[in-house]
Amino acid sequence: MGSSANTETAIVSASPASNHNNPGTNGGDAHTNHTPAAILDLVVSEPESSKKRRTGVLPLEVGTRVMCQWRDGKYHPVKVIERRKNYNGGHNDYEYYVHYTEFNRRLDEWIKLEQLDLDSVECALDEKVEDKVTSLKMTRHQKRKIDETHVEGHEELDAASLREHEEFTKVKNIATIELGKYEIETWYFSPFPPEYNDCVKLFFCEFCLSFMKRKEQLQRHMRKCDLKHPPGDEIYRSSTLSMFEVDGKKNKVYAQNLCYLAKLFLDHKTLYYDVDLFLFYILCECDDRGCHMVGYFSKEKHSEEAYNLACILTLPPYQRKGYGKFLIAFSYELSKKEGKVGTPERPLSDLGLVSYRGYWTRILLDILKKHKGNISIKELSDMTAIKAEDILSTLQSLELIQYRKGQHVICADPKVLDRHLKAAGRGGLDVDVSKMIWTPYKEQS
Repeated sequence: MGSSANTETAIVSASPASNHNNPGTNGGDAHTNHTPAAILDLVVSEPESSKKRRTGVLPLEVGTRVMCQWRDGKYHPVKVIERRKNYNGGHNDYEYYVHYTEFNRRLDEWIKLEQLDLDSVECALDEKVEDKVTSLKMTRHQKRKIDETHVEGHEELDAASLREHEEFTKVKNIATIELGKYEIETWYFSPFPPEYNDCVKLFFCEFCLSFMKRKEQLQRHMRKCDLKHPPGDEIYRSSTLSMFEVDGKKNKVYAQNLCYLAKLFLDHKTLYYDVDLFLFYILCECDDRGCHMVGYFSKEKHSEEAYNLACILTLPPYQRKGYGKFLIAFSYELSKKEGKVGTPERPLSDLGLVSYRGYWTRILLDILKKHKGNISIKELSDMTAIKAEDILSTLQSLELIQYRKGQHVICADPKVLDRHLKAAGRGGLDVDVSKMIWTPYKEQS
C-alpha cells in the first residue's frame, strides 16, 4: 500500500482511487476551439426545454436527491448535505457536499457540479413532510428496521440528540492527513480547535501526534522532536510489534491529540478532552526509524460496568492485516491478568462490531472443538475472560444454543463448528503472552 522510501507518501483512501477529472465536462464554456466537432453538435442540438429545466434547478438546495458519478465511474444516488459557492465561478457555480445513500457516511465528500446528472434531480421536500409521507407508506416493522439502520453506532442517543449530532458533524472539516509515510483520506468530522477550520489537510508528527497546517512546519518540528515512540511504558515486544501503555493523566496532550486523530475515522466517538481517566494502548510497527503507530485501544482505569475497552481503531493503511483482532485479543489478555471478565463499551463502530463478532466466534468455537464432554457458559467465560452475555449472544447467533429443562444447553456438532469457523474467516495476529510485561493499574497506584 505504501513505499518504504522516506521521501514518498502513499495515498490511502476509503475506497478506490478518486478520479474527478472527467474530460469534456470541466464546467466551463463548451464552445471553445479545443472542443471536438462531434461534441459541439451534441451541445448545439440539446433541446431548449432540457437546457431550461437544468438551469432552473440550479443552485441545488440542501436536501436535494440526485444521481452522482462516484469513483467507480458509475452513478449512485446522493443527498445534498451542504453547498458552498465558488467565488471565481458563475452565478450558479457551487460545490456540493453529498451523502451516498447506499454507503456509510465515511464516504461523504465535496463534489463538483459536473459529476451530477441534473436530469435525475428530485426536488427537496421539507424533512418533516418527507418523514410523514414515508411513515404513511411503511409498515411498523419496516419503520423499525429503518430506525435501527439510521442510528447505527448511536444507539445511546435519543432522536433529538441524534439530529444534533448529525447536524454538528455532517460535513468533514479535514479532508486528508499526512501521518508518517502515508497520506490518508479522512472519514468523519473531528472537532479540531477553531484555528484549524480553514485547513483541508493536516500534518501529524507520527511520534508525538502534534498536528500542523503546513508541511514546512512539520519538517521543522521533526528536526526538534526527540520522540521515536509513544510517550509511555513499553509493555509488549514481539519481533517488530510493540505495545505502549500511555496514561492520559501523565501525557494529556498526546492523549488529546490521539483523540482528535481517532475521531477522523470513528463516527460515534465522543471523548476529546476528558482523558485523565483513561489508559491508551498504542500498537506500533518498529523499524530502525522508530515505532510507528498502527492502531490503539483505550480503557477506563476504573470501570464499574466491567468495560475492558472503551475505543478501538486500526488506522486505514494498516487495516485488513489482523491488527484489529490483535488489539481485541490484547484487551482480553489484560482482563485475564486482572482476574476479571470484560466487554467492550457500547456503542461499537460498524467495523468494531464486525471484528468483535469474528473474535468471539473463533475463540469460542476453537474451545468447543477441542473440549471433551459438557461445558457451561460460566466455564467458557472463566477461560476466555469474555462476559457471559457476549458468549450467549454469539452462540445464539450461530444457533448453537438450545433451551432445555429451564437452562441453556450448548449443541456442538463438529461439522457445524467447522462450517462456522470457515465462515468466520482467518484470525488476527496472535498475542504472545510470555512477551507481556504489565501490572494492572490499581496495583501501579
